Amino acid sequence: MKMYRIRKDDKVMVITGKDAGKIGRVLKILRKKDRVLVEKANMVKRHTRPNPYARQPGGIVKKEMPIHVSNVMVVCSVCGKATRVGYRQIEAAAGQKKVRFCKKCNEVME
Repeated sequence: MKMYRIRKDDKVMVITGKDAGKIGRVLKILRKKDRVLVEKANMVKRHTRPNPYARQPGGIVKKEMPIHVSNVMVVCSVCGKATRVGYRQIEAAAGQKKVRFCKKCNEVME
């Protein structure tokens, strides 16, 4: 399984493409395709048929499409900037614990 420095519910910034500069929350991680689904980023219009069994009306629906994981950066909750993520070991009650930290302000991101 692939290891990403981005997790679900992280706040990320899109750094390339038509939505560069937008900040949103990670809704889903698609590990097989190396992509993430970011809230309110990479919006497209889809034409859908009505489905009476699921009680869904037809029409034009705006929805998010996945973005490649290399095109987003994690936004630090402390300094508020898009940053790279590092890992370090800290002392916890049950021994060592691996945590993420911001490479700009050097603060723990959990």
